[in-house]
Amino acid sequence: MERPGIKHLMLFTGSANPELAAEVAKLLDIELGGVERGTFADGEIYIRFTESVRGADCFVIQSHGTPINEHIMEQLIMIDALKRASAKRITAVVPYYGYARADKKGRPREPITAKMMGDLFMAVGADRIASVDLHTGQIQGFIDAPFDSLTALPIFEEYLSTRLDGPITFVSPDSGGVKRATRFAGRLDAEVAFVYKRRRTDVRNQVVASQVVGAVDGRHCIIVDDIIDTAGTSIASANLLLERGALSVRVLATHGVLSGPAIERLREAPIEEIVITNTLPISSDAMALPNLTVLSVAPLVAGTIEAIFNDKSVSEIFRGENT
Repeated sequence: MERPGIKHLMLFTGSANPELAAEVAKLLDIELGGVERGTFADGEIYIRFTESVRGADCFVIQSHGTPINEHIMEQLIMIDALKRASAKRITAVVPYYGYARADKKGRPREPITAKMMGDLFMAVGADRIASVDLHTGQIQGFIDAPFDSLTALPIFEEYLSTRLDGPITFVSPDSGGVKRATRFAGRLDAEVAFVYKRRRTDVRNQVVASQVVGAVDGRHCIIVDDIIDTAGTSIASANLLLERGALSVRVLATHGVLSGPAIERLREAPIEEIVITNTLPISSDAMALPNLTVLSVAPLVAGTIEAIFNDKSVSEIFRGENT
């Protein structure tokens, strides 16, 4: 995409999720920029762009999936290379933002790694960041640069609008996600509930769901979250909702991390449907789940890139639901 004599858009991808980047490039009617990448014997990453980027408006797409630290480092190196090659503006497009859950101190002497991530992007030369469904909106305030927080709500709404029938309750799996559930309920004329859970501080990825606040008895419940990681939260919430009289349970989550025992747990769980997006690549084992649906965020990402490039409103794409 090019406006002669004014600006030139170039799109590059890291190695984490090239399929999503290719889909975005196709929607923008451009080719992905050339990148030579390699790894030295000691594990160090090598990056070199194979075409001039001087004066270009460059976008680097990279989701921070497994191996997360390698993919973060790769994106930082790509941004540094673009800065040193005289790119005019660099936007880090991060469909899944790594370390987003470490957004505050829960115990003494803990880091706030989500803040550190923003510092790293700014230090290597990023001018702007765009991400999809951040764990918490406060992450935007960690850096002094534009940070577009996109939302997959429009694609979930479109998908659900033709598939829901009967009384519906959107359920947040914790009190912190009630705002997210409320946004879904407002779009689809449904009720809202949340699950009170206790997360162990001495063991990672272990939760106990104990109470439900809101109307779920005799209703179809849809758990909405930003991430499915080991699936412990989703399954504990689903079991509790069914115990409280829910007719059925679906799970919606933007980011299908699906680490550790997640796939096996979901295969055995009493969940009617699991709906995620392709912000992260989906393994063949996960795709074999009979109740898994994967929606594409490529139209949202492509629309956002086009709006940023043309200095237009990103909010118009999301009808103000982004922040």
